[in-house]
Amino acid sequence: IKEEGVEKVEKILGIENLYSPSNFLYIHALNQALKAYHLFKKDVDYMLKDGEIIIVDEFTGRLMPGRRYSEGLHQAIEAKERVKVRDENQTLATITIQNYFRMYEKLAGMTGTALTEAAEFRHIYGLETVVILTNEPMIRKDLPDLVYKTEQVKFDNAVEDIVSRYNRGQPVLVGTISIEKSERLSNMLKRRGIPHEVLNAKYHEKEAEIIAKAGQKNSVTIATNMAGRGTDIVLGEGVVELGGLHVFGTERHES
Repeated sequence: IKEEGVEKVEKILGIENLYSPSNFLYIHALNQALKAYHLFKKDVDYMLKDGEIIIVDEFTGRLMPGRRYSEGLHQAIEAKERVKVRDENQTLATITIQNYFRMYEKLAGMTGTALTEAAEFRHIYGLETVVILTNEPMIRKDLPDLVYKTEQVKFDNAVEDIVSRYNRGQPVLVGTISIEKSERLSNMLKRRGIPHEVLNAKYHEKEAEIIAKAGQKNSVTIATNMAGRGTDIVLGEGVVELGGLHVFGTERHES
């Protein structure tokens, strides 16, 4: 915060020195307010639903009702969005995920991403990682990344590709990293008259219905990370001959 900002805060609060030891709570509240306004974005990190701030899981794209940011940050976001500011949660005890799992006598699991973390499983839990081969030969074709000069050019080219595949009937699943980006792409497709479905935390109630249609001819589905977790998309009749389901990643995901 600049000196002018400090002076403005001091004037609003009616104090002489913001950085006086007796004003440390004001400094903490100010820092959380700055985070809320400049680092946490609506429809990316959280969404507003029924007058409440609901956190969006950055890895799964799903809503986490009941979860709240700590140390006054959630209250700062509530004030920013002009909804009721609720009491802060009090943390009575914490434990790391690693130590929590080590409290179990037996540990086992199955995941498609275990091999990359094999060293961690061995070091922390003393577990070996075993690779199970696919039942059928891999038929997915992984294409190289395309890098564009600006984000707008990237989205323009993505829309052209989607329109081309839609016109020949091939279903397309478009991956985005946030609610905001999924709705931006959706608006661009609407302007081109391309019917499509949007699967993000705002419409999670329709998830099963949207996924059921995602592999059909002329289907276009825009999704956040939600569609990348244990999702089985069944291909419709004649789709294999069209090249199968085309998965279009608009950018790299965290996981």
